[in-house]
Amino acid sequence: MTRRLAQVAKKVGVSEATVSRVLNDKPGVSDATRQSVLTALDVLGYERPTQLRGERARLVGLVLPELQNPIFPAFAEVIGGALAQQGLTPVLCTQTRGGVSEADYVNLLLQQHVSGVVFAGGLFAEADAPHDHYRLLADRNIPVVLLNASIEGLDFPCVACDDAVAVEQAWRHLASLGHERIGLVLGPADHIPSRRKLAAARTAARAAGTELAEEHVERSIFSLEGGQAATARLLERGVTGIVCGSDPLALGAIRAARRRGLLVPADVSVVGFDDSAFMTCTEPPLTTVRQPIEAMGRAAVDLLCAQIRGTQPHPGELLFEPELVVRGSTAQRAVAQLPAR
Repeated sequence: MTRRLAQVAKKVGVSEATVSRVLNDKPGVSDATRQSVLTALDVLGYERPTQLRGERARLVGLVLPELQNPIFPAFAEVIGGALAQQGLTPVLCTQTRGGVSEADYVNLLLQQHVSGVVFAGGLFAEADAPHDHYRLLADRNIPVVLLNASIEGLDFPCVACDDAVAVEQAWRHLASLGHERIGLVLGPADHIPSRRKLAAARTAARAAGTELAEEHVERSIFSLEGGQAATARLLERGVTGIVCGSDPLALGAIRAARRRGLLVPADVSVVGFDDSAFMTCTEPPLTTVRQPIEAMGRAAVDLLCAQIRGTQPHPGELLFEPELVVRGSTAQRAVAQLPAR
């Protein structure tokens, strides 16, 4: 007990006597100090006294599927900063292969009496994945915001980039450069944003008077290596323009073209999605569709805080407009199309 008092007091910058008064629910402590002590208990992993467990901490879970894709650290930075401005402390939960699962993180966050949870990408976007932990949050009335398109049946506020507009912009760009054999590298078949992108590509192809061939659609895990393997198959079929579901997939596409002895963009044009960090530093700099990270992250925090306060009705899904950023990985199609192989 003495060690706990000392650690909490040091964390908050108050005396052990003040911490003791808070833990014993005694008067004589300001609301701000009392809340700081309770938050320190949660951060340090101590259980609250029984009489204080009914109050939620000023902690918010921020659950990310990975950190290798630079888009997720970028969202974490924006969301973390916006939460801090609201007096909330983010608890970063990132998944690793074979490590703690998303459902396990939810259980841990519930034990910490979090005020809410923001999921920036995750199993909610995969139709075939388990979703019981989301329903557990709903049953507990924990405020939740999803950052990305979700499956049907999860009644949480959602902030997403408009996948249909993103693909339309990329497709029109490649078509304007003379590309006729345009291919897609997307995520798994049950991935909702990828489904939206595929539907938009089919619509764009029909608007141009053609049909999107199934052999021009490849699926992959979201990684550079996955993008490389998927693009290698598309290049075998004579594709000259490629729209990718993420920037790492696009970098994999460029690598696949080079391994085949092709030049980007002279022989093959590649468009990414996200405009994550360092895409101006690649060779060539990547043409991509930019997600408005700052606006989306802040909107997610605003929606979460509104739920915590109980002051705003459910807005459904907020769709944000993407922006095509043209750089060096796309160019006019060469006069001679690459032969199908």
